[in-house]
Amino acid sequence: MKQLLNTLYVMTQGAYLTLDHETVKVEVEGKTQLQVPLHHLGAIFTIGNVMMSPFLMHRCTENGKAIVFLDMSGRFLARVVGKITGNVLLRQAQYEAVRDTQKAASIAKNIVAAKLQNSRQILLRGARETENNETETQLRQAATILSDTLIHLKKSSNIDEIRGFEGISANAYFQVFDTMVKENREIFMMNGRTRRPPKDLMNALLSFLYTLLLNDCVSAVEGVGLDPQMGFLHALRPGRPSLGLDLMEELRSVLADRLALTLINLKQLTKKDFEEREGGAVYLNEGGRKTVVVAYQKRKQDEFTHSLLEEKIPFGLVPHIQARLLARHLRGDIEEYIPILYS
Repeated sequence: MKQLLNTLYVMTQGAYLTLDHETVKVEVEGKTQLQVPLHHLGAIFTIGNVMMSPFLMHRCTENGKAIVFLDMSGRFLARVVGKITGNVLLRQAQYEAVRDTQKAASIAKNIVAAKLQNSRQILLRGARETENNETETQLRQAATILSDTLIHLKKSSNIDEIRGFEGISANAYFQVFDTMVKENREIFMMNGRTRRPPKDLMNALLSFLYTLLLNDCVSAVEGVGLDPQMGFLHALRPGRPSLGLDLMEELRSVLADRLALTLINLKQLTKKDFEEREGGAVYLNEGGRKTVVVAYQKRKQDEFTHSLLEEKIPFGLVPHIQARLLARHLRGDIEEYIPILYS
């Protein structure tokens, strides 16, 4: 278990969390392993077989602290939330924007444009860093496909067409993603993008990172009073956090993909951090999950210059800032949604 920033991650199997006065107590086999004042926490993540007292859950929901349950592989299971809060007029504006095909397409287009631009930056960085001419050529060619797609995207106002451009760019991006792996490439070779379940080590790593990022994005949109299920790019489905998925698209390559490459290339993750299960599914094991969680939280503390605010901010604040910018657009305070651009 580990407390990072204001989030408590509990990964020790069989752990039991209780509230002792105003302190969260984590016990394993009857012995107290960790105590954290509740007011220091903004969220509690549990992974695998971790239990929690009803009293602690009640207090967390009363105080607006998120509780997230993930299974052993890091797959999202549930979030526990309290009463619906936020501005009802903002949610009404959100629902009206979803029904307005032109406005929904405009927001979706800006999100996809940022995704393509940020993914392109990752590819160009990989091209600059490689010493292999063939690899550099492949990465630059993929970056060109994303540039060309951006040009076509700019002219589009149809949501299905915008989704199609997003699919084309993702295909070009992941076709060369392996070439940015410098260590143990044969072990971390991707066999296409597989999710449910992941079928190789790289897919297992990316899926786990995407789960962490998605939960941050869902928390961010809820934090400003938006409905996380009413998205613009991702189709609406029961139980699907479409808006959280929308917000995540801008950040996938920067916060998750780049981190996955760093963990592998620095040999912080190797084959021993994964396990294969029946049916060919591959997941991070407990040691691997701990390594990734620590690295992810450190990455969130790294700073970069926000393209709109023009000042340095931690990556961890980006989902919250973008959610606030989206809320301002929906309220009519700014003309269009301004996505995050990484350079």
